[in-house]
Amino acid sequence: MTFLVPLPVVIPLLGAAITLLLTRRPRAQRTVSLTALSATLLVSLALLMLSTQDGALAVAVGGWGPLGIVLVADQLAALMLVVSSAVTLCVLVYSIGQGLVDGAEDTPLSVYHPTYLILTAGVTNAFLSGDLFNLYVGFEILLVASYVLLTLGSTENRIRAGTTYVVVSLLSSLIFLTALGLVYAATGTLNMAQLVDRLDALPDNLRLVLQGMLLLAFGIKAAVFPLSSWLPDSYPTAPAPVTAVFAGLLTKVGVYAIIRTETLLFPGGRVADLLLVVALLTMVVGILGAVAQSDIKRLLSFTLISHIGYLLLGIGLSTTAGLSASIFYTAHHIVVQTTLFLVAGLIELRGGATALDRLGGLARLSPLLGVLFLVPALNLAGIPPFSGFLGKVGLFQAAAGVGGWLAWALVAGGAVTSLLTLYAIARVWNLAFWRTPNPAMPGVPPAEGSALECVPAVSVSVQGAMVPVSAGDERVFESSAPSSDSDSDSDSEDGPTLLPAMMVAPTIALVALGVALTVLAGPLFGIAESSAKDLIGRDAYVQTVADLPEVGQ
Repeated sequence: MTFLVPLPVVIPLLGAAITLLLTRRPRAQRTVSLTALSATLLVSLALLMLSTQDGALAVAVGGWGPLGIVLVADQLAALMLVVSSAVTLCVLVYSIGQGLVDGAEDTPLSVYHPTYLILTAGVTNAFLSGDLFNLYVGFEILLVASYVLLTLGSTENRIRAGTTYVVVSLLSSLIFLTALGLVYAATGTLNMAQLVDRLDALPDNLRLVLQGMLLLAFGIKAAVFPLSSWLPDSYPTAPAPVTAVFAGLLTKVGVYAIIRTETLLFPGGRVADLLLVVALLTMVVGILGAVAQSDIKRLLSFTLISHIGYLLLGIGLSTTAGLSASIFYTAHHIVVQTTLFLVAGLIELRGGATALDRLGGLARLSPLLGVLFLVPALNLAGIPPFSGFLGKVGLFQAAAGVGGWLAWALVAGGAVTSLLTLYAIARVWNLAFWRTPNPAMPGVPPAEGSALECVPAVSVSVQGAMVPVSAGDERVFESSAPSSDSDSDSDSEDGPTLLPAMMVAPTIALVALGVALTVLAGPLFGIAESSAKDLIGRDAYVQTVADLPEVGQ
């Protein structure tokens, strides 16, 4: 069944090529994109089942001997493929719904679909890569696609944010490429299975330099402190679905690269304590930035940074318990963080903004929207019995098992971060959902005796149809037109418009998936623990690649 291994990369690339040929047929583009991502999800599920039952699967693409492209689908890679494929599929459906609302002005479909599929291919290639250079290629594929997606609409704010993102990404790529050159010069290979023995034979100081350069490159991509200042200024300016997939996946690819290299190439390295210190600072500084924000998108961007610290905690502990909890928490965070950014897009549609001082009463105006925010927000804060709570308990238990002042400081810092996360989302709930509705919001009845009270009902065009809308209309699926940046740089006109079911349905699906992570926490922790044992043992991974004729010859 090794023929399945390259398909999560090949299918999105093939879909991107087809959608590029169908630029004048948006409906056909949507069909091809949905089909490609659905097929990718099915293949990923099959790879997870096979890797769990029979062990890792590997294939050498092209049969070019030791210089060939080796793809490896072990349990860790397969789990990441399943979660990322499910998320990208839901975000694609959401983005199609938003395109219908925006008239494809902020998300031009002819460009969006092929670029989005290329981004997906870059993510899956990074997860499956069995050599460092192909991992670099995966990063560059997804980064080039992300440049395009981040600047869709070509507004001033997006171009400025995109410029910052490009400069930071190029810097990390330059560091990564330099590290690759040094690794190849020192060992004669970039195949990770072959590097296991060759790196162990190098002098300790040289190994430390190589490890530090790779960690620096991956740390920038994962947005760990103090390399994270670029993220809050870049992500919130993009359209909601783009921000959601960026927040859910791009930083996690950097975390995945840290997990893979730290366990396979540099086990028990001298930087473990440094990783723990960075994890603590990332958690605390990130959440302090979140509680100071008055815009939902920026607040979520800072919570994204802070919770990367939890993932580094499990990696830095270098134990099976710590790694398994980190793997579980990575899957949880991909789903929950993506969901919250999609909900932020719905809030912007319904309330006309994401600034907390311009919102209010959303729980009464749109009860469904309140539920869609509250469930993943509580999950993110780690409220029992959600998967966020289970993941944090696993991390804290692993840290307590290691012991020492640093481990206990991380337990304390993680607990404080969790409480401050709860404070931050409670503040959003109180200001945006619970307090009296802001009269400036669409769908809010005017105050008694105000000049607006006597304004009669009017008819507006909604997706090509004329429908009556009164000043007191409070239907759940109705919102304001602006749906791009929180600073209202959209060119769309103000006025009520329907919130399509294609935006609500995938958000509900991701909320349900987050709840499913709680229900299926036992089996998922089993997969995570098995993955952690294989990562620390290394032998299974190395033997799987060595058995390939093109590599072992």
